[in-house]
Amino acid sequence: MPKMKSNSGAKKRFNTTASGKVKRKKAFTSHILTKKSPKRKRKLRGTTLVDKADLARVKRMIATR
Repeated sequence: MPKMKSNSGAKKRFNTTASGKVKRKKAFTSHILTKKSPKRKRKLRGTTLVDKADLARVKRMIATR
């Protein structure tokens, strides 16, 4: 059976931490920023961890890294 291919889009969007958790960037930061408050935009800046419900699916997509 051939090797599984990793998802190219997922490879670019997720990084794994040393402890095996998966980091992601927050959404809603690319456009229509005028109606968003400075506080909201500031909180969207950083990275966060992938939720436990999605973790297995994301790890499968970036498996070959």
